Amino acid sequence: MHIPDNYLSPTTCAVMAAVMVPIWGTAVKKVKSELTKKRIPLMGVGAAFSFMVMMFNIPLPGGTTGHAVGATLVALLLGPWAACISVTIALLVQAFIFGDGGILAFGANCLNMAFIAPFVGYYIYNLISRRVKSDKGTYVAIFISSYIALNIAALFASIEFGIQPLLFKDALGMPLYSPYPLSISIPAMIIPHLLVAGVLEGIITAGVYGFVKKVSPGIIVDGLKVKMKPIYGLLIAMICISPLGLLATGTAWGEWGTDEINSVLTNDKTLGFIPKGMQNGFNFKSLMPDYSLSGISEIMGYILSAIAGVAIIIIIFKLLSGRHQEKREF
Repeated sequence: MHIPDNYLSPTTCAVMAAVMVPIWGTAVKKVKSELTKKRIPLMGVGAAFSFMVMMFNIPLPGGTTGHAVGATLVALLLGPWAACISVTIALLVQAFIFGDGGILAFGANCLNMAFIAPFVGYYIYNLISRRVKSDKGTYVAIFISSYIALNIAALFASIEFGIQPLLFKDALGMPLYSPYPLSISIPAMIIPHLLVAGVLEGIITAGVYGFVKKVSPGIIVDGLKVKMKPIYGLLIAMICISPLGLLATGTAWGEWGTDEINSVLTNDKTLGFIPKGMQNGFNFKSLMPDYSLSGISEIMGYILSAIAGVAIIIIIFKLLSGRHQEKREF
């Protein structure tokens, strides 16, 4: 679901970024007023968890791959505005350090995964949970809300892909950017997410929520002691098994490089060309592209990428927590 650069036109990217600016501004204000200094580092843990979840690629129908996001989980634990910031930081680290998601497309990716997903999940959960009182009903609500949230986010991404050939063409009428119309992009994105990725999102969200509730209920309920050791233990375990994300072969739909898009098979036909906007578009060289390091094995590169990503995210939120405290004291 990470939209690379040059799949969306610069105009589309600018519009998506402009939409996100007031959302980020509101999120910062909400978090400053609603979260204490002690809870701000929890946003870093949430961002690190989202980062790690997105490293676990799974095979999807059609020969592509996908992943969960964890946005609804963070929203249920810390609130949707905090989740918006947490997932934004995770996406920022992915884009700039690992080249996962475009720099120009950052606003679009944040709209889908850092805004739409957590807010849809959070409010659907509240709607369902008000009608169920049992523990089992709570977890059913968590599963359903996170399942729907991921699929709505995927739907928005597919629409952003699908409108490109309608709006942006060259003099010969050929698509400049994403070449697949809505009739292809929507089913190509939605069907695999409905069948597999959304189910995985629901299972992970319900499972981790139950784990947190058992080992550190203070994260969920204000006033109780927050126990961080089990949570850090979960992150360490995820880092250790992160190479499992390498088992899924194939490229996620809509994330092909220019060296492979012309041979992508759709409806038994290859595309047969490279859109000019993609071929001559913006190119950013990340530090550890595709979660790898030259000179070391793919598995070790993936583990080191996971360690680096989690460490960077935790440090960012530690610094933000310190600034938050300084402003309050002032």
